[in-house]
Amino acid sequence: MRNFVAGQEAHGDMEFAELALGIDTDLFRGPLEGETDEERAARRDAAGDILADLRREAVAGDEIAAWDALYADALTRTLPFLRGARGRQQGTGAAA
Repeated sequence: MRNFVAGQEAHGDMEFAELALGIDTDLFRGPLEGETDEERAARRDAAGDILADLRREAVAGDEIAAWDALYADALTRTLPFLRGARGRQQGTGAAA
């Protein structure tokens, strides 16, 4: 079965959510693969600007922008599981 949003085919759950909500998860959450400090700073700066715009639109009465702002803000507080797991080393936790 194919999933289409606004005439675009979504390949996977994350792409479907991105097309449906209009939120680029990698922009707010960060990519699963590594990024340089400069790339991270630029991404966070862009995400902050977009989040500020969404919040302004929400205050002006746009309910969709309000929900998008909540989702985007929540994404900024997450750490992709795979990236977090790769950063850990075996035998270094409290249980080790």
